[in-house]
Amino acid sequence: MPAAPDFPPAPDLVAPKRALISVSDKTGLVEAAKVLAEHGVELVSTGGTRAAIAAAGLAVKDVSDLTNFPEMMDGRVKTLHPIVHGGLLGVRDAPEHAKAMADHGIGAIDIVYVNLYPFEATVAKGGSFEDCVENIDIGGPAMVRSAAKNHGYVAICTEISDLEEVLAELKANGGTSLALRKKLAARAYARTASYDAAISSWFAGQLGEEAPRRRAFAGELAQTMRYGENPHQAASFYRFANPRIGVATAKQLQGKELSYNNINDTDAAYELIAEFDPATAPACAIIKHANPCGVATGGSLAEAYERALACDPTSAFGGIVALNTRLDAATAAKVLEVFTEVVIAPDADEDAIALFRKKKNVRLLVTGGLPDPHTPGETFRSVSGGFLVQSRDTAHLTAGDLKVVTKRSPTDEEVRDMLFAFTIAKHVKSNAIVYARQGQTLGVGAGQMNRKDSARIAALRAADFGLDLKGSACASEAFFPFPDGLLQAADAGCTAVIQPGGSIGDDKVIEAADERGIAMVFTGVRVFRH
Repeated sequence: MPAAPDFPPAPDLVAPKRALISVSDKTGLVEAAKVLAEHGVELVSTGGTRAAIAAAGLAVKDVSDLTNFPEMMDGRVKTLHPIVHGGLLGVRDAPEHAKAMADHGIGAIDIVYVNLYPFEATVAKGGSFEDCVENIDIGGPAMVRSAAKNHGYVAICTEISDLEEVLAELKANGGTSLALRKKLAARAYARTASYDAAISSWFAGQLGEEAPRRRAFAGELAQTMRYGENPHQAASFYRFANPRIGVATAKQLQGKELSYNNINDTDAAYELIAEFDPATAPACAIIKHANPCGVATGGSLAEAYERALACDPTSAFGGIVALNTRLDAATAAKVLEVFTEVVIAPDADEDAIALFRKKKNVRLLVTGGLPDPHTPGETFRSVSGGFLVQSRDTAHLTAGDLKVVTKRSPTDEEVRDMLFAFTIAKHVKSNAIVYARQGQTLGVGAGQMNRKDSARIAALRAADFGLDLKGSACASEAFFPFPDGLLQAADAGCTAVIQPGGSIGDDKVIEAADERGIAMVFTGVRVFRH
């Protein structure tokens, strides 16, 4: 490990004399270049960036004017040169560095503005393997890292907002402060880290590596929150470069700032409601503490909401409402009758928005679409000292996937009810039991330490709100290890059970179902959610 040289302290204020600019996104470029020129800063640039600055009538040198070396290899080699990196890395007040710069004609570069080739955007738009590789920037990250390392003298900007901060200090003080240069350096390393994370993740995906030796992921700050799950916890919300449709992409039309718990619960609600195709039927899910307290379809969105609410109106108080289609005024009016934290939908019509304006604290989010619940992806969860990664649960069952294991086969209506209930159970914290009939949840038992208690609690909730479980379907997201949970469901009135199967006690559970005349199917798929 190199020992730290005995460099003199970095100056608090650096009056810049030269700026190197090379950007793919030219938003605000000319205006910023004009301010730099007005302050006597020499402009150096490359390719299209240099052409854009020159077209504005500003004096600008090409990098090759400094290096006396031409751009080559389709632009792959242009800034990878000692004249450039010496100008970035040279410690101006260190005698040895100053002598080397003088001996080799290396001029100091005081400001660098580089935004990297649009690799993430190329991947997002489905670019070919070759296009993605060509959009992996090499010279840019090298300059960024060099400038950031020498932040004692160099201000490194990777976004126009960074450069605007530099220009503000330049106007106010005639130079850049050490405090700002340190802040910019930290941002710069975070940017190159996120860039490399995107590349490594994409490459692993291209190679089909489910568990690469090293895993990196990065996000951009979307929101700093007042607190986390509890007031004594700090929290922030970060967005991936190419986020899945949902809470991360949503536009908040009104309401208070989203909290940590709001975002967590809204994500759970929208992932659940995405399971229901709006072309089939309007659907509504009401979520509380990341668990559904009511889900239903209906002939209209308003009816779907009313049916979802009927499952557990007590728990719905202060909950999250997720809709699978455009929010209309009729539905909005019903939703606003109950205290609700967040409403999220693909869209909302003007009449609905107008109604929400009367309840200014209610958060209304629109996403522009639904995520595809069957698209592969990954989920992450932190643990002490590390994190877990797994593929998304994209399990999707049809009637053809079900194996009848009892003497009685389910009716077509029972099959529909079972599939509906199992879809909901996929989004309930384990151990999960869901009773449903005719596209409506009747009782949900979540997060219990044994399956019998979940079945009992779900039945009690149904009874509390006057919902008859007679003829309902019961879904269990994992197998019944013993007959007791199934018998609890049978006592509650269910006539059809859907479960994964696979327990060593399956035979006893099947026997108990036959004794009660229950139709039971195995899915062969477990959908635990912890």
